[in-house]
Amino acid sequence: MKHINLPRRDLLKGIGAGSLALATAGCGSTDPSATKAGPKYVMVFDQTKCVGCGRCEDACNQANDLPAGIARLTLERQSDRVEGAVCKKCGKTDCHCDRKYVRVSCQQCDNAPCIMVCPTGAANRDPNTGIVTMDGDKCAGCKYCIAACPYNVRYINSDTDVADNCDFCLNSKLAKGELPACVSQCKFKALVFGDANDPDSYVSKLLQVKNTSRVKPHLGTDPNLYYITITKPEV
Repeated sequence: MKHINLPRRDLLKGIGAGSLALATAGCGSTDPSATKAGPKYVMVFDQTKCVGCGRCEDACNQANDLPAGIARLTLERQSDRVEGAVCKKCGKTDCHCDRKYVRVSCQQCDNAPCIMVCPTGAANRDPNTGIVTMDGDKCAGCKYCIAACPYNVRYINSDTDVADNCDFCLNSKLAKGELPACVSQCKFKALVFGDANDPDSYVSKLLQVKNTSRVKPHLGTDPNLYYITITKPEV
């Protein structure tokens, strides 16, 4: 398994000095709520299969009743080709042959900075699943968790005034024994979800045979969102 930094523009962009200090301080210690036994829910995003249709975004927004303009996940389009350059595949300058997408969402860290800095315990780890989630009744809206997140993927829900993040549809789909909305609605099987601690699960077997990447693994957050990336053939 490779641990490399994805060339993310928004996800990896720098945050303020104060925010960085919070994130660094959090990642330097161990999340006391991290689950060592029981399930370890992970998600794999396969960039080689994603076509950027946006069905995952729509499904997430609907399943979690999110207000307009708010999203727990987004797809960012990427391209390695210089604008105006001729495509080596089709010979055109305005094609989409090299178009690729990357999922931007909560990384569901084992060592979650958001949990470490939350003064009220609102940002917490669900004791049954180990999933990082939010207790809206405890959130004071201080935004410490937003500042501490090195992935820039947390936000304030404008309807509830509570900090929010992708929690794998913990309280909407998983509570009913269903897959996260984004996974169930992906027509191209670009998303895989399951318990990595179960050796018989598909996601566990997938991680054993596929080269995967994680974003900013050097921070020690130990994220549970894995990426199968499009790689260029060696010359």
